[in-house]
Amino acid sequence: MSVKYIYAVILEHERNQGPWDVSKAVQLRAQGKKELAAIRVGFFQLFRFATCNEVVMMVVGSVCAILHGSAQPLMLLVFGLLTDTFIEYDIELKELSDERKECVNNTIQWKKNYTDTLMQGMNQSHWSTINYSDWEILAPLRDRSCGLLDIEYEMTLFAFYYVGIGAAVFILGYFQISLWVTAAAKQIRLIRKIYFSKVMRMEIGWFDCTSVGELNTRMSDDINKINDAIADQVAIFMQRFTTFVCGFCLGFVKGWKLTLVIMAASPLLGVGAGLMALFVAKLTGMELEAYAKAGAVADEVLSSIRTVAAFGGEKKEVQRYDKNLVSAQSWGIRKGLVMGFFTGYMWLFFFLCYGLAFWYGSSLVIDTEDYTPGTILQVFFGILIAAINLGQASPCLEAFATGRAAATIIFKTIDREPEIDCLSEAGYKLDQVKGDIEFHNVTFHYPSRPEVKILDQVSVTIKSGMTTAFVGPSGAGKSTAVQLIQRFYDPKEGMVTLDGHDIRGLNIQWLRSLIGIVEQEPVLFATTIAENICYGCPGISRDDIITAAKQANAYNFIMDLPQKFDTFVGEGGGQMSGGQKQRIAIARALVRNPRILLLDMATSALDNESEAVVQKALAKVRNGRTTISIAHRLSTIKNADVIINFEHGQAMERGKHREMLKRKGVYFTLVTLQSQGVKALSDKTRHSGFETQLSIKYIQEQYFMLMVFWACTHMLYRDSTHQGSKSELSNLILESSVPIAEELGPRAHAVLQADKSKNAIQEEEDEEPVEPAPVTRILKYNLPEWPYMLFGSLGAAVNGGLTPVSSLLFSQILATFSITDPVAQGKEIDRICLFFVMIGIISFFTQTLQCYAYSKSGELLTRRLRRLGFHAMLGQEIGWFDDNMNSPGALTTRLATDASQVQGATGCQMGRMVNSMTSIGVAILMSFYFSWKLTLLILCFLAFIALSGGFQAKMLIEFAKQDKEAMESAGRIAGETLNNIRTIAGLGKERNFVDMYSAQLDAPYKAALKKANVYGACYGFAQCVVFFTTAASYRFGGYLVRQEGLHFSLVFRVISAIITSGTALDRASSYTPDYAKAKISAARFFQLLDRTPQISVYSDKGNKWDDFQGNIEFIDCTFTYPARPDIQVLNGLNVAVKPGQTLAFVGSSGCGKTTCVQLLERFYDLDKGRVLIDGRDLTLVNVSFLRSKIGIVSQEPILFDCSIAENIKYGDNSRDIGMDEVISAAKKSQLHDFVVSLPEKYDTNVGAQGSQLSRGQKQRIAIARAIVRDPKILLLDEATSALDTESEKTVQAALDRAREGRTCIVIAHRLSTIQNSDIIAVMSRGYVIEKGTHDQLMALNGAYYKLVTTGAPANK
Repeated sequence: MSVKYIYAVILEHERNQGPWDVSKAVQLRAQGKKELAAIRVGFFQLFRFATCNEVVMMVVGSVCAILHGSAQPLMLLVFGLLTDTFIEYDIELKELSDERKECVNNTIQWKKNYTDTLMQGMNQSHWSTINYSDWEILAPLRDRSCGLLDIEYEMTLFAFYYVGIGAAVFILGYFQISLWVTAAAKQIRLIRKIYFSKVMRMEIGWFDCTSVGELNTRMSDDINKINDAIADQVAIFMQRFTTFVCGFCLGFVKGWKLTLVIMAASPLLGVGAGLMALFVAKLTGMELEAYAKAGAVADEVLSSIRTVAAFGGEKKEVQRYDKNLVSAQSWGIRKGLVMGFFTGYMWLFFFLCYGLAFWYGSSLVIDTEDYTPGTILQVFFGILIAAINLGQASPCLEAFATGRAAATIIFKTIDREPEIDCLSEAGYKLDQVKGDIEFHNVTFHYPSRPEVKILDQVSVTIKSGMTTAFVGPSGAGKSTAVQLIQRFYDPKEGMVTLDGHDIRGLNIQWLRSLIGIVEQEPVLFATTIAENICYGCPGISRDDIITAAKQANAYNFIMDLPQKFDTFVGEGGGQMSGGQKQRIAIARALVRNPRILLLDMATSALDNESEAVVQKALAKVRNGRTTISIAHRLSTIKNADVIINFEHGQAMERGKHREMLKRKGVYFTLVTLQSQGVKALSDKTRHSGFETQLSIKYIQEQYFMLMVFWACTHMLYRDSTHQGSKSELSNLILESSVPIAEELGPRAHAVLQADKSKNAIQEEEDEEPVEPAPVTRILKYNLPEWPYMLFGSLGAAVNGGLTPVSSLLFSQILATFSITDPVAQGKEIDRICLFFVMIGIISFFTQTLQCYAYSKSGELLTRRLRRLGFHAMLGQEIGWFDDNMNSPGALTTRLATDASQVQGATGCQMGRMVNSMTSIGVAILMSFYFSWKLTLLILCFLAFIALSGGFQAKMLIEFAKQDKEAMESAGRIAGETLNNIRTIAGLGKERNFVDMYSAQLDAPYKAALKKANVYGACYGFAQCVVFFTTAASYRFGGYLVRQEGLHFSLVFRVISAIITSGTALDRASSYTPDYAKAKISAARFFQLLDRTPQISVYSDKGNKWDDFQGNIEFIDCTFTYPARPDIQVLNGLNVAVKPGQTLAFVGSSGCGKTTCVQLLERFYDLDKGRVLIDGRDLTLVNVSFLRSKIGIVSQEPILFDCSIAENIKYGDNSRDIGMDEVISAAKKSQLHDFVVSLPEKYDTNVGAQGSQLSRGQKQRIAIARAIVRDPKILLLDEATSALDTESEKTVQAALDRAREGRTCIVIAHRLSTIQNSDIIAVMSRGYVIEKGTHDQLMALNGAYYKLVTTGAPANK
């Protein structure tokens, strides 16, 4: 590598990237401190899995890295000799250019005729007539050789030296990288195998406390971080550290005096760098804190978008968000100014150091003659490359720290001994198994919830050959008991026995081989039907598979498929229907001929027809086996030999179906509730005209299961609070077996569906590809800052031009050493050193100007884009937020990242581009001016120099992509395995999946070996190409000096300038990814800004009128949520309420009550039908006007993180509300007395989401917020259902006062709160099945009557 190249690189790097890297390093340092706190693994412990072969490879690779690291100092030795040769040759030419001198016997002497003539003249004339030039001849000449130096030959020799070093660098670079990467690949493959194997040995309780997503991250990201820490980064660190050591050694050995002088200035540079890091860290922290506050506002608002929309707070929230952005902008601009100032300060001292070093070095050469010019260069650049390589080694240390932190977690899992080792060979196996199971005073809680006792002193006996049914509410402990039998967990107290033997003493694999299980949602693996059945018992014949399929009633439908048993079931069995999956799962359970059959709600998710088929299959296979069945549909377990009812973790009742009915206990209540109300629903179904393919019995059963869900969780809750503890019925919460449209809107459903997805796709992969935005449009948003961009570009251009100019001064310094006149030589040296000082001063001001101006324009652009983006988000319709892609977290992140990334095409990035382009332009112009021939030669190599780094980076990105693709198969197996760990554990197939995963690691391993060779070759080439370029340049330069009389200093100028332009071009190409990313981010931003919402809150269009009455009509309303188009929420709803009346909606969860409220708020538009307000179609009414007439109080009201007064004022954001109005609203909502009792009264902060207040207090603030709006329509969505009795009374009194004289729509589950309503509408499946007053509905003796009479507390 040429020293000129090093010089150019450091100037380019520090001048243009230094501030950015410091800022980034500060942030990384803070992050690194957090990581270091968790590090428990030493660096050398990372190699604990290395074999002897890998150790040998790493040792050889280390030797190659060390030798490679010594190449640059070795090159300086050659360069010093080359410089001395050029100067010596130039001095010889200048000496012989004097016509009075000649070369005699390889020594420069005065010509004999001159000396003879002078002596004769002196003898004949007076001494005083002799001039100075004549006296000069009399002085003896210094011994200067001549005629011995063949400059072309010498340059050819030096070129061979460079080629030799370059070839060695290529070979060493190749081996250091390839050997370390290969060794790492072998170790990483072993670590993945061991880690996955250990994870598969863990007990199920460990998985309860460790998320599958976390484990997937560990196996991909964390192990990749270990790979980064033990692969090429180690070799690169050794190489750079060796260069650092050798560089300093070279400096002290060749010239300790100059080395000490250069190092004397280091403290000033260190102080500057330290102060910059200190100030930047502080300012960055302040900036991030301000952005964090803005992000918190955005997250709070986006999470509460329905509340914001309901109260018209969009513009207010944009202002609140922008207020925090102003603060962040201010800190960002200050940071830019500080960075510019200190960067300029540092470069000022850099150039002062250059001047000092050359001035002092020149004195050592000229005055003391201790050094040669080449020695100065060797010392100066030896120290310089040592400092550069020390800085370049720091990212490697970061990789080591990150790898150690990741290894801490990975190795902790590997070293952990599982509490229940499923792959252990320990434990005994019974010769004969009868199948008697008994629970002996079993107490249990899940490891993830130690405070919740699931089973409490349970003692149950399950006889062999009999069918035992577990019934009871969710959470009672039924499924837990089944999992204890499978030994997924061990009891905390007591024991579970099989034929009298504690199952903890039995071999786990053997125990689970006795058990067949069919679950509510059976898991099928992404393979064929036959292979899925084979998972039950590997190695079985096709006949055994067919027999099991016939027993499971699956054979006929399988044979109807084109591929029959070889049909691929899809991911998670997605190609099969629910009934088909269940029957395949039954066949899988039967093929192992289990002694114990566990049926965990095996038919609850099936339609009537499929249920009948599966029940028939189950009835056939239960005979002769110990069978445990868990069911919520009691009709499916009536014929069980024993029915055990669980409640509160205890077995409360036991007996046959008829026996337990006679006892009239909890089981009797369950059966009664499931059989009531058939006539009410069937009559409505006939009259409504909605016909389905489901049987009437199925519809009735589903409806009343939902009714029980509602009644038990809400109506009876009030009674339980009176008694101080929950009644037995309060826990009869039956799990719904049909999809329920969530009452709180589609967000909860969308999140649940995302959590249940077995192969969740990352958000960035979900995003639709967008076309990059044009730069002109990006600049358009930055147009107001054009003066800053203009002055910033001016500063950047000057900075760019200073780089090649400084290289010109460098070559001029060398030229001074060939000046033979000492006086002229001294003046020239002083002049050049003064130029270095001037360049430093100019750089100080231009660097400050560039950083400040572009920071200002960039920060203003970021603020503008964030504000516009947030404004656009709040203007979207509510349905847009239901999309997973538009979750609050995703949108907040998009605001932060996309807006910041857009600066990749403007701001500081534009300054760097201007800097690089100016540097390239000035360098090439200078080069062509001084020697166009040499310039053309070097330009031939320029592409290799400029693009070698870019090619290496691109190659690494491509390999990363290939690694990701190669790991996808292994990742799919790991993901499928971990997501279905219970099924795999139940089947005892952990070892099979470990083997499958291990086999899939071969492809990534082979790809890594290929990468090692290609990466090594590319790295070696990138390192050696500059040596070859330098060799060719100096060889041709020697030719031009000898044959065409080109001055040697011009050779240095051209080479330095061209290589400078090459590094600038390389840097410019490195900006391309950021530039491309900026255009993509801008395109996403513009996509948001350009999107026209279906329901626009900012639009002025739509009807407005003064005499708003509040007359509401729902006419034939049909609706599905955009996020759930397959679930019909409203099915022809018809209901009306007149001004001043109260309409109450009652019904089960998911029947469409809250949906009506959201439609009235115009959060969504109907699919069919109409909603009329005062006879006007809702879609034709101005949205802001409509919502200004509506006040809402929800079950869980959203309060914002501000004072009580500000939360109340939020009720009307269209005007300034005085404290008198706030206090008046507080009094009407029974809130005032509580508020004045607080120390800060109305200025009391409520906390995030109102966390500092109780539910009753939050509800009353929400009521005051609705009242201050003075709405014509008041919506009360289960406003008291979550409150205790005392709070309910207070809030209910406030609500009764609030709805006086207003049209009111109430949603309630506690029927006592709505008995006085003018209209009560009973809803089911999206339509009204009954409506009227309380007395009218009770007289009908229909569904409402059943609801009231079933829950006695409603009448109290």
